Amino acid sequence: MKFSQYFIPTLKEVPSDSVIPSHILMVRSGMIRLLTAGVYSYLPLGLRVFKKIEKVVREEMDAIGANEFLLPGLSPNELWAETGRLEAYGDDIFRIKNRELVLAPTHEEVFTSIAKPNLISYKNLPQIWYQIQTKFRNEPRPRGGVLRGRQFTMKDAYSFDATWEGLDSSYQKHAEAYRNIFTRCGLKFFTVTAFSGAMGGSDSEEFMVEADSGEDTVILSIDGSYASNLEVAASYIKKVERRNSDLPYEVFPTPNIKSIDELASFLAITDKSRLAKSRLFVVPSKTEGSKDCYVLTLVCGDDEVNETKLMNIYAGIRPGRPEELMEIAGADAGSIGPVNFRNKDVFIIADKRLEEADELVSGACKNDHHIKNIDLKRDVPGIRYEDIRIVKEGELSIDKKSALRMTKAIEVGHIFKLGTKYTEALNAKYLDENGKENVIIMGSYGIGIERIAASFIEQNHDNDGIIWDGEISPFDIHLISINKKDDIVKTAAEKLYDELNVKGFEVLFDDRDDISPGIKFKDADLIGIPLQLVVSEKNMKNDEIEVKTRRTGIRDKVKSTDIFNRLPNYIKK
Repeated sequence: MKFSQYFIPTLKEVPSDSVIPSHILMVRSGMIRLLTAGVYSYLPLGLRVFKKIEKVVREEMDAIGANEFLLPGLSPNELWAETGRLEAYGDDIFRIKNRELVLAPTHEEVFTSIAKPNLISYKNLPQIWYQIQTKFRNEPRPRGGVLRGRQFTMKDAYSFDATWEGLDSSYQKHAEAYRNIFTRCGLKFFTVTAFSGAMGGSDSEEFMVEADSGEDTVILSIDGSYASNLEVAASYIKKVERRNSDLPYEVFPTPNIKSIDELASFLAITDKSRLAKSRLFVVPSKTEGSKDCYVLTLVCGDDEVNETKLMNIYAGIRPGRPEELMEIAGADAGSIGPVNFRNKDVFIIADKRLEEADELVSGACKNDHHIKNIDLKRDVPGIRYEDIRIVKEGELSIDKKSALRMTKAIEVGHIFKLGTKYTEALNAKYLDENGKENVIIMGSYGIGIERIAASFIEQNHDNDGIIWDGEISPFDIHLISINKKDDIVKTAAEKLYDELNVKGFEVLFDDRDDISPGIKFKDADLIGIPLQLVVSEKNMKNDEIEVKTRRTGIRDKVKSTDIFNRLPNYIKK
């Protein structure tokens, strides 16, 4: 492709709305342009990269026996209402007014609607279906360029199985395909256990790329044996020691004490582990006319409740609102605790660090009062212990073999074992070999196409621009002609360009006559194609071509007669 005929509007300056490296460089190199918040136009260079990523994805999906579909971006409201996700997504989903339609953020419902009348026998199963399609999500704060946009391209796949063992097999096929995809795309990635969120399902695994610009916080062990999203991460930490003092609990005044720090200062103590931090949560009733449920959580004063872990225990749970606390618990925030709770129907759940702990201090369910010497074993009957705390950096892994570190990461893929969440809701069933009706078992598997490109750039750039390599590089070679219009250098460069194309190399040829060599070199480094070949009058006098490796910056002079013998080795490197 000749630069003079190719639309690559490079920019010298950093765009004012760009902060992270991938966003800055995708705009500056002429890959994308902003249309409106969270919506980008893909220019020829960017589209070329995205198409190469799609090619890798297709090849690996086809290799596991998947069938490619292309489903509508529009789907009817009632389909989403049947699975409860019309309400669950809330304002995050785009709806077309007066048309009862949704711009789909994902396609579980639509694929299941196709499976329902067609996968009616065990003989039709298993199946793996996928598509590469535009998706829409009404991100309230789009940022990071294509990493968090309102319109994006996703490869979403769905497995349909007759048995749970079949689902396990489909899940593992996708896990292996994803590893192949991200490896071929040149990403340094890792996997973490994750929370399924609005998608539902059981087992869930995210494929992550470590980057300072990442939107997810992940926990990694120093020895590389453990990785998890912070939302579900676990660690080893000593429990609060039980003293067996059997001291009676005692209410005492704590005027204007609202926080753990204030309470510790009031009591003149530095160890906050015995200050049981209490928070009230509500589990809204799903049945009209029935009562909501209440959950009181207890964690050590130096810990915080992990609301995602709590959601895995109590689906649909939400924090209690300030105006609800007095009516439910008998006190405002800062004075609530597990003893003397007004509503006797509350479920009390404590973190495992507090299991059967005594000599604790917590709120008295009376404003400006606390209770000391609380013995959870004695004073809180029916209490439940679970891991509900947020892991901290520096703690040990569960096996106590390695310290944990916290870092930022970008999610590039996510796989779920959905189970029967959607097939039950949409009544998608099959007949087994005995003629018995069973619900189809599903998995869901997503990859962000643009996210792969952005993540690659986050990991492969320098002060001058992008550093492409491998299968997703837009071109193999950037040929630069240092010439004046219609001179001998341009003729030689044109000849080399034709020969490179004949031999199957993908070449971007900077043939521009009215651009200085300095600008050509800056554009070449900004765009970041792995290998640069420079044809100039000086080099031609010695019958040489200059070869620059973009990643290392190393320049070599190669005889023109030897260039095609040497190129495969340069490209391999």
